Amino acid sequence: MRFATKALRVGQDLDPQFRAVIPPLYQSATFGWEDLDHAPPFDYTRCGNPNRHQLEEVIASLENGKHCVLFSSGMAAIVASLSLLQAGDHVLIASDIYGGTFRVGEKLLPRQGIQVGEFCAHNPQSITDAVQPNTKIVLFETPTNPNLRVSDISAVVKVAKQHGLIVIFDNTFASPVLQNPLDLGCDIVVHSTTKYISGHSDVIGGAVITNDDDIHTAIYDWNKAVGAVPSPFDCWLTLRGVKTMACRMKTHCTNAQAVAEFLDSHPRVARVHYPGLATHPDYPVAKKQMSGFGGMLAYEVDGTVAEARKACESTHVFLLAESLGGVESLIAYPPLMSHATMTEEQRVAKGIPPTLLRLSIGIEDVDDLIEDLDNSLKLAFA
Repeated sequence: MRFATKALRVGQDLDPQFRAVIPPLYQSATFGWEDLDHAPPFDYTRCGNPNRHQLEEVIASLENGKHCVLFSSGMAAIVASLSLLQAGDHVLIASDIYGGTFRVGEKLLPRQGIQVGEFCAHNPQSITDAVQPNTKIVLFETPTNPNLRVSDISAVVKVAKQHGLIVIFDNTFASPVLQNPLDLGCDIVVHSTTKYISGHSDVIGGAVITNDDDIHTAIYDWNKAVGAVPSPFDCWLTLRGVKTMACRMKTHCTNAQAVAEFLDSHPRVARVHYPGLATHPDYPVAKKQMSGFGGMLAYEVDGTVAEARKACESTHVFLLAESLGGVESLIAYPPLMSHATMTEEQRVAKGIPPTLLRLSIGIEDVDDLIEDLDNSLKLAFA
């Protein structure tokens, strides 16, 4: 089966009791045993649930993976993947990374006795320069948050494997519709299912997908012990969103391309970060590696910080809010939102100037989106 069909059919047979087309919601914390010699397939929802199992099957199939473990958030999934580390180990985290992941590396892992280093995913050989005898894991994402750089996944994997490292990849920005990192050699793929997988900004969740049996067992056992699990209703809602992901992503990509091209020609915009523009430094890699350029972009206002903030606050169709990947368009200011953990010096060093705005392009009429951004820039410079 192909992607759009798998999204609707994998693990979603008709309900055997009433032949319901939509899977029932099993909103139960516990399940009864027939007797002590016959445990039910699911006995306690922290350990497993029919709705969670269905969604895990679907997401694994969409990433061409064997196993999937679901979590209560994307950050819980990131932390779970890093639970493979022990005190005394060393991990390499890409310098261009989501602020929440940066926070884990800077604040949480060192308290656990884990050493954290950086590498540049756009220069895979930087892994060789940064690796240590105790390095166990390399973690990166592409396109990156928030400046939409694209690195060659296969090239990063090749160098990491030369050093025997486990490769963790955050595929949230692209979604499994646009790229499948397991096919490119990654060991673990992580998603914030809150974003494009669910797609409607009404549920928080995360997922870890792998083809490795031992990694899957370790991740599942960690989640079972810690209990960072999604509720049955969270899984039911997310499964509903999965069904339309393929068609949603087509509109996200089409709208984002048009918005990026408009902003790229705007006199009040200094720079547009979108891998679908031929002027983007990573356009050749993105064109080779992805089946579409995605629904995320960022742009730098050609003006003062105050004018950039005013532009961010002056939209009407775009909602001023954190997060991304929903059907509605959002505008965000990374210094106060996704990357607030970093100091201004750290943000600037990582290519996040204080005049940069991030857009999550929704599925509204693209002419309304363009008019809204144009009006916001006019108001900012009035």
